[in-house]
Formats: sequence, structure tokens, C-alpha cells
Amino acid sequence: MKKQLFFIVLLLSLTANAQELAVLKYNGGGDWYGNPTALPNLIAFCNQNINTTINPKPQTVEVGSPDIFQYPFIHMTGHGYVFFSESDAENLRNYLISGGFLHIDDNYGLKPYVTKELKKVFPDKELIELPANHPIFSNAFKFPDGLPKIHEHDAKRPQAFGIFKDSRLVLLFTFESDLGDGWEDAIVHNDPEDVREKALKMGANIVKFAFEN
Repeated sequence: MKKQLFFIVLLLSLTANAQELAVLKYNGGGDWYGNPTALPNLIAFCNQNINTTINPKPQTVEVGSPDIFQYPFIHMTGHGYVFFSESDAENLRNYLISGGFLHIDDNYGLKPYVTKELKKVFPDKELIELPANHPIFSNAFKFPDGLPKIHEHDAKRPQAFGIFKDSRLVLLFTFESDLGDGWEDAIVHNDPEDVREKALKMGANIVKFAFEN
């Protein structure tokens, strides 16, 4: 009974802050703070194009903090080392199974570290590649080929991986796409406008999916 009440409280917390996004701060020395203009720009795009009313200023939340339950959508990025303590992993697991959503965007070099740490969160689950016909690629803007390529690193194709809990996508890991770079201010990477627009549209799809599922 106590456990049921605990999860009810968590769900109420997520519902009460349905239009808030946060950046995940993690340990290990990786640059969790990378792409500082990315999320504000994505929020502005979503509010203008998919009828959201998200707070224009994203918050920062630590992976082991109870404050994580205030946000229905959390974004994580970086280039390097990530470390989750056992309590961090438990907190993140409880957040995800109680209705939260985590988007991890590999800013290049993140994959070997984050995949290892995700095993602490869900020891019995694997990252599964999403097919191009998954609803996340068509719920607002159409991406018939799946995840778009925004920045080139190793000439690898972009891939979107997910972790599911009871058939619900609770975590999305975008690899070899670098969406966050495309969300940043135009002057940061000098991306063509059509590339930035493609990145923002895919980001809007992710936000819409997280809010509606």
C-alpha cells in the first residue's frame, strides 16, 4: 500500500508540472551542460509550432534528486564520462516507470559511457533501435526515414534507440545525429537554416511524444 501511494504522489508531481523541461546534471566529469542554447531554442520552437506552453527557461535537475519528479521531460547530453551511483540509478528508474521521459542526445562520445550506466537503471533491458515507422517520427512533423542526420562525426548512420517499460517508450537515445547542435543558436555551429529546422522539428516530435504518452 505504501508503495502504491508513493507512485501516486510521483505521478501527481509529473502532472502538476506538465509544461516544464529540465536538463539532467550527472556525475563523472562529462559536460552535462553542453549546448546551453539548445533547449531554450527547442522550447521556443515547440511553443510556436505545436501548441505547447512550456516555461521558456529550462531548469537543471540532478539525477539523484527528488526534484526530478517535477518534470515530465528531461534532456541529457554531453561528450564524455557519465557515472550513476546506485541511488542515482534507483531514482532515475523510479522516475521513468512512474511516467517520466528521458531524452539522451549523444553530442559525440557519450555512447560507451551512458550505455554502461543505463544497465544500472534497467539491468534486464537493452536499448532497442526504433524503426522508421515509429510514431515519434511522424506525430507532428514527418520523418519517413527516421532520425535525421544533423552533424557528421564518424560517417555512421543516425540511430534512435529506446528503452520500453510495459510497452511504453520511457527513454530515447539519439546517436550519430547530434540534434542538440542543431537546436543551438545559428551562430554557434553555422548550420544552414534547413538543417536547424530539421533538428528543431525532430525535437518537437520528441517533446510531443513525451507529453502525450
